Amino acid sequence: MKFNDIDPRLVVVTGAGSGIGRATALRFARHGAQVIVSDIDKDAALGTVAIIRSKGHRAVAMQLDVTDPAAWTEFARDVHADHGVPDVLVNNAGMLVSGAFLDLEPQDWERQLGVNLLGVVYGCRAFGRLMIDEGKRGHIVNIASAAAFTPTPVMSAYSVSKAGVKMLTECLRLELAPKGVGVSAICPGVINTNIGAHAVAVGVDQALVERGQQIMTQVQELAQRLPFSPMSPDLVARAVERAVHYDLAVVPVRTEAWLGYFMLRIAPGVNRRMTQPLSMERIQAAGEMLLGRGGTR
Repeated sequence: MKFNDIDPRLVVVTGAGSGIGRATALRFARHGAQVIVSDIDKDAALGTVAIIRSKGHRAVAMQLDVTDPAAWTEFARDVHADHGVPDVLVNNAGMLVSGAFLDLEPQDWERQLGVNLLGVVYGCRAFGRLMIDEGKRGHIVNIASAAAFTPTPVMSAYSVSKAGVKMLTECLRLELAPKGVGVSAICPGVINTNIGAHAVAVGVDQALVERGQQIMTQVQELAQRLPFSPMSPDLVARAVERAVHYDLAVVPVRTEAWLGYFMLRIAPGVNRRMTQPLSMERIQAAGEMLLGRGGTR
């Protein structure tokens, strides 16, 4: 196994105001790095920084809209001027648009791909160029998803965005490795974050969406009270560290992610059908039963 000689002293994490991004920022800070905590929500970023500093570690909060290429250019310039060239960039910011394909409007696709895919493209470009121009040996980690392996009927936009992140990563590994920059894709399965609570559900009764968000919040609160959660964002943060340390290409996280990863290779036909029972109609019916609107109780 290849060991990477990078010692992460300066790390940039996007979408670090909560969930996987926060867990990743905390882990790198705990191991001695100064972390640039970026998020579109500056208050959330400041919350992560407060946690890091309360433990005696170093972090700085910065606001960033990952869908804006000009913002990325300015962000990279400011990080360089104030802190230097990062050793590691973690492109984590993401969101979820779900819904049947024919219900999705062009703006739904633009929103999903703008955050999940183009946000990663812009980040890789801004900091990859900075690392190479400054002769810095660095590493870029892109947070993809198990959805990159397994097609899902009601998540076409999300799955396409994450499959794009995975393929972008594999292309950049070939292109940037000779210049001293490694690139890795992390593909988590089901992780306890607020992505579901903030998701956009197209073609679903709003009352069902709100009820689903309430359930997600309750699950998160329960998980936080457990001594160890099998869906903890720190599982992904640990995978990020491993990817940097060993220069790994693709790292699935959790059993369902590994299942999709291997099934895509050994039984792609089965892999394509594993989520076939899902449909917006069935999700709607299940939600209505949850609210007591129909079906047996």
